[in-house]
Formats: sequence, C-alpha cells, structure tokens
Amino acid sequence: MNPPIRKLTAVVIVMFLTLMLAVTYIQFFRAPELNADQRNVRTLYREYGTDRGPIIVYGTPIVTSEPYDDELNYLRTYHQPYLYAPITGYFSTSFNSMTGLERAENSVLGGSDSSLLSQRIEDLITGSQPQGGAVSLTIDPLAQEAAYNALNGRRGAVVAIEPSTGKILALVSTPSFDPNTLATRDAASASAQWEAYNSDPNKPLINRAIAGDLYPPGSTFKVITTAAMIEVLGMDETTEVEAPFSYAPPGTTHEIFNSGQVHCGNGSGTTTLLTAFTESCNTTFAIYASEIGGEELQAMAEGFGFNAELSIPLTVTPSQFPAPADEATLAMDAIGQRDIIATPLQMAMVAAAIANDGVLMQPYLVNETLTADLEVLSTTRPRELGEPISAETAQILQTMMVSVVNHGSGSYAALSSTQIAGKTGTAEVAGAQPYSWFIAFDAVDNPQVAVAVVVEEGGYGGPVAGPIAQAVLSAVIDQ
Repeated sequence: MNPPIRKLTAVVIVMFLTLMLAVTYIQFFRAPELNADQRNVRTLYREYGTDRGPIIVYGTPIVTSEPYDDELNYLRTYHQPYLYAPITGYFSTSFNSMTGLERAENSVLGGSDSSLLSQRIEDLITGSQPQGGAVSLTIDPLAQEAAYNALNGRRGAVVAIEPSTGKILALVSTPSFDPNTLATRDAASASAQWEAYNSDPNKPLINRAIAGDLYPPGSTFKVITTAAMIEVLGMDETTEVEAPFSYAPPGTTHEIFNSGQVHCGNGSGTTTLLTAFTESCNTTFAIYASEIGGEELQAMAEGFGFNAELSIPLTVTPSQFPAPADEATLAMDAIGQRDIIATPLQMAMVAAAIANDGVLMQPYLVNETLTADLEVLSTTRPRELGEPISAETAQILQTMMVSVVNHGSGSYAALSSTQIAGKTGTAEVAGAQPYSWFIAFDAVDNPQVAVAVVVEEGGYGGPVAGPIAQAVLSAVIDQ
C-alpha cells in the first residue's frame, strides 16, 4: 500500500473511532442529562404522550392529564389553579418547559422513575397505555385556602409547617397565576399570556414563599437575636437589660430608635428582656448585638437555616446573613434590617423550631409517591436538620412570644380556643412602605402548626399580617 493510501486509511479509521466514541458518550454517558434538559423537545413530547400522573392534595387531584384529540393524546389540567400554582408550576409544550413540582417530581409523574420499573414492564407486557405515577402532598387544603383568601390578592406569601415533622401545610404566594393558560396547546395564546404575566409589575410567576426578591425580616428576626442573648450571654426573660430611647452604634452617628420613636418599658432606660421583647425595643437588641458578636449571631442564624441550600423538593433560595462588616452593620442586622434577607419559609422554620422545643425539622411538600393504581411507592420520613437552640431556650422564647400575643402587638393573631405565641415585624424597605411580618404557632404541648406571613408594603405587622396568621392557625387548629 502506497503512503497516500496508508495516510488516508489512518485518517478514516481515526474518524470512525472518533464518531464511535462521540456516539457512545452522547447516548450512554450524557443520556440522563440530555433527557432531563427542559429544552429537549423530544423528551417533552414523550412526556405528553404518557398519561402523566396526578398531583394530589388530601385525596383529591389538583392536577390531572385529560384526554386530548391530537398527536400528544393528553392535556395537563390544573384544578383550583390560582390556589396551587406556586406549588404545582406548569408543564408546557408551547415553551418546552416545566416548573414547580411538575419539574421537581417529573420522573414520578412522567413514569420514568426507577421505582416505577415494574409498572413499566407490566404496561409493556400487557400493551397497556403507559401511565405516570402520582404525587401526594402534605398540604392541608383548609390551611391553604385560608391563607390564600386572607392575603386577598395582596403581594405576599404564607407558609405553614407542622413543627414536629416538617410537613408543609400551606404554601401560598399572591398574586398567583393560572397554569392552564400556559399549558394550552394554542401556542399563540400561551405566548400572549406569558408576556402578560412577565410584564405584570406584581410578578405573579414569582413564588414569594421560597424565592424571588427575598425580604428583610424586620423584628421577627429578634427571636434569633434573643436566642443568642439567652445562649451566648446567659440571659432569661427576667434579666434587666438596657433599653434607651435611642442608640448610636460605635463608628456611626446614625441613631437607632424604637418603632414610633417611643420609650421602652417605663422610660427609665432599663427593663426586663421580656418587656423589651414584648414591646420589640430596637435599642435593646442593637446594643446587645455587639456583646453577642457577629460570628455568634451569624452562627445562631445559620443554625435555623440561613445561608444554607434547601430543597422541599422545590428549590428554595437561601436566606442570607452575611458576616457583618462593622458594629453599625451588626446592630442593624440584630433587628432584621440592613443585610438580612429571608424567605417566608425560613421564618416559618424559625417559628417551628421554637415550637418544637429547639429541634428544627426538614420541611417537605411530598408526603407520598404512588403508582398509577395509587399503591404507595415511598413515604417521606421526617428528618431533623439540627438543634439550633436548647429546649430550655425554646421554652423561654415560647413564654416571650406568648407575651407578644397576650400583651403586645401580636393580639391580632389571638384565638379564643388556643393560646397563640407570635412575633410581629415591620421591615423598612428603601423607597417603599414597610413590609408586614408575623410568625406564630400554637403554644401547647404538641403544637400543630407554625406559620409565617409577609405582606409587601402592608405597613405595621400586627394589624396587617396578624389576622392572616390567625386565619391559618384557626384553619388547622379548629378543624
């Protein structure tokens, strides 16, 4: 064989080997990644060709696949769409995308999950139409509806958690949207609705409960600062603390005042920690932040879940407590302002851990996964995330939060049937009216629910967010 032919043969062999390696790599090693890519149109068409499984709340499907007369056979249909859209998300061929639980639980709903292998084999043998599995949620429909109705379309969110397990009983974000308008086969209509949702200044596609632009938690963060005052500084509710009319942190002339620029306690400049907490005295918590120290306060916040990745299985944007740059920053951080931002889910977790005697449970939305015949495949087991505070510290905080409801600004969440513990928050936001916060739980031996509420530009937390929390607490406790 002459040299030119040998060279050509070598090049052809190398080209074939390269092609074989590329095909092997793409079809074997990258196949799972490519199949999962939401831009993969073939994957989405295959999903729509399957009788996709339902999403279920308390035994009732809130999302189903209905027969549809086209080549894809089924149309995803959302029942009570505005109530559950932030949880379910949407599944759309028009945009070749899926969001919310439709994406997070896609392998079960679409029937490709390994736990459904025996079902797929049975369908293959019998020639039955392939079916996806079902996902049953932890949501309490009464709590979900109470939260949605109480928000009444205002920009805000509510999260309710069962403290002992971490089950999410309500997860509401308003204003909401209708997933049916994005799941429609009419691509032009879906695109027009998509543009309308995205241009809406109220941002209905944002899940305010777990993502989007996070919120300064305001005075609700004082429960974390108080926890540090108890555990780091050795205080309790009877400890005499400084409570001046105003306070300028070291390194700045900027003064911090109490809300409404009022005196704390009797105006003497000192009071008990219980009174400072009940009256939410800014100066007290700003002063003692420097004694706690930035690292200790940050560590306490991180114990409750700040700065941590979290999946419920929806992806949660981490709440943030960056290391304070100086004493002035630390003082503002201690009252939930400056650099502190949080999701309503995060603050519900804080309330739940206090209610659960200091034990923080992993929050979760999926109670069970099921076969197409509704046989149980898996059940989520409650799991501890940690113990940010001792049981003794939790009991002191419980006492002080009861005082807020019985003698302070938390009276708007009180129930005649059950003792409620809570903490209000009024978060200052540049260029806007204050955001209203409330966190609460039923202060009993085995609390049923912890809740966090935020209303954007609502004003004072007690009269605005308190009644919303009350409605959710009542829906769970009094049913």
